Formats: sequence, structure tokens, C-alpha cells
Amino acid sequence: MNVHVEPPYAAPVVAIVGATGAVGIELIRSLESRGFPLSSLRLLASARSAGQRIAFRGNDLIVEELTEQSFAGCDIVFFSAGATISRRFAPIAVRAGAVVIDNSSAFRMDPTVPLIVPEANGRALTPHAGIIANPNCVAAIATVALAPLQRCWSISRLNIVTYQSASGAGAAAMEELRDATAAALNGEAHSPTVLPHPYAFNLFSHNAEIDPETGYNGEELKVVEETRRILAHPRLPIGITCVRVPVLRAHSLAISVRFDQYVSPESVRAQLENAAGVRLVDNRDANHFPMPSEASGIEDVLVGRIRTDLGDPTGQTIAMFVSGDQLLKGAALNAVQIAETLLTQTAKAA
Repeated sequence: MNVHVEPPYAAPVVAIVGATGAVGIELIRSLESRGFPLSSLRLLASARSAGQRIAFRGNDLIVEELTEQSFAGCDIVFFSAGATISRRFAPIAVRAGAVVIDNSSAFRMDPTVPLIVPEANGRALTPHAGIIANPNCVAAIATVALAPLQRCWSISRLNIVTYQSASGAGAAAMEELRDATAAALNGEAHSPTVLPHPYAFNLFSHNAEIDPETGYNGEELKVVEETRRILAHPRLPIGITCVRVPVLRAHSLAISVRFDQYVSPESVRAQLENAAGVRLVDNRDANHFPMPSEASGIEDVLVGRIRTDLGDPTGQTIAMFVSGDQLLKGAALNAVQIAETLLTQTAKAA
């Protein structure tokens, strides 16, 4: 790794693979909005996207075609172009001296690759061998809310139902939702091409492939495995159902958390009130709780509807509702926060 940072931070050379996609655009915006201390930014994408211009810090950057020679001189490379591209090009970037922060599923369950949500397990970032994995969007959003609770009380089981937005399926799915909604409002027919079912005014089981043995789909299995890994709880029982809903970009989760002891809703609120990355939205009088419309475009994960789960007569289960921006905390923002944590830890070790 050739990132060497000393206070004040040296400014690394940064590249983004998949810069023109939905997450790539949010990576660019997050680097700019958070004032990430880079010296230069390279935008990489497929040949068909090469030549596009994207604004960054008052200048237009030209998108370059991704090749095996693209990483010379790079210090940090964000990958957001799918697992196939990551598996091929991430090792090349590492050999060129860069640290890779990968947003695909390619390396998430590799025991040699840290899987990081900085608020939950930032200390697990090092050691690494040049690649750091960014989690599945649901696992990232969920663990921001769960990690502060786990630090206080032992979690013995999770049950999660997700309400996942179009952005999780990419920019094309977001456009399909817009088009389908406009057609429905105009009384016109619309045939889906990106997702398998009509999207406007509808919801359906997440479209990931179903595992014939368990009956769970690939999204659900990823969330289970990754949540366990982030929380360092490899045998944590997790039940989950993932549903696609007609929302543009923020995921919501209904979570029931069973603890090894009685935990009151008041103590959970107190623990979450000052937790990093969490914003409490829990106003019973106004019936105001987390909503994807309010989570969209903000960095914090909204947590509320905190109450004792009446389905558990022991009183050891807390139910809550969570909303988080899938493109931000579920993808681009978390990746940028990983890079920030990397710089901070490198500076302290120097």
C-alpha cells in the first residue's frame, strides 16, 4: 500500500471505477460534500461512457475508459461496477499500489478482506491485504442501528423485514419506477424490462435468485451472512424477508431484536440518541417515525418506532423501524467513510 498520511493529511490520488453509475455519481458527490482530502480524482468507466464530463469541485472531469493500466499512481480506488469487474480489476489495482474499497459482493465473505461499516466495526479495518469490502446496503444500514445496542446488551436473535427501494437495483430500475408510475397515473400500460414485475403501486419479493434448498433469496442470504460478520456474531440467528417497494432511493427495515435479558425501550432510545450515524425519529404523539422520504439524501440512518415486542412474553425483544439512504449509507457514503477511517488510522500509525 502506498498511502502514507501524516497530519495534516497528505492528499491521496483517488479513482472511481463505475463513475457514471448511480453509486459512482454519489461517490463523487460524497467526496465533494465531505471535503475528502484528495489531490486528484480519476473517473473510470466502460468504453461507452468514456469522454463524458462530470463536475467535481468546480471543474469538469473527463471519464476515462477502464483498462489494466488505469491505476498507476493511484492511492485509493473505489469500485462500483459489479462483482465481475471487481474480481478482474481489483487485484490489478492492488498490485499497482492502491488500496481498493469495493462496493460489490465479490470479496465480502473473504476472511482476508475486512467488511466494514465504520460506526459498527471500524477498528476491524486493519490489517488488510489491499482490499476492503463495502457491505450490502441492508446490512450497512441495519448495523448502524444494531451495533450501539450490541455494545450494551448481548443480541440473541434478529428478525428483519425490508422495504427496499429501486436504487438498490441501479439507475435503470429507478427510471423504470418513474416511467411505470407516470404510465399508471395516465391510465397507460407499462411492461417492465428491468425488474420482473410491475413496479408502480406494487410491491414484490426481492428479485434475487431463490435458493432451492432454503427458500431464501440471494439478497436475504447476503444480509444474514454480512450482518453476522459485521457484528462479529457468526452464529447469530437471523430471520429475514426482503421486499422491493416503489420508493426511489431509501431502504426501510422493520427489525425485532431479541436480547439475552430484559431491555427497556427507554434504555434503547438513550443508547441510540447519541450513537454515531443515527438520528432518532420517534415521536409517538405526532405518529412520526422514520420514512424513506425523509431518509433520502441524508447521511444519518433514521431509527424510531422503538417499543417492546408484544410477541415475546419475556419482554426481551425490542421492535424498531429504520430508514436509510441506499445510495449513501447503503453504498457511496459508507465507502467514503471507510476511506476516511483508513486515512485516520494510517496517520495514527505513522
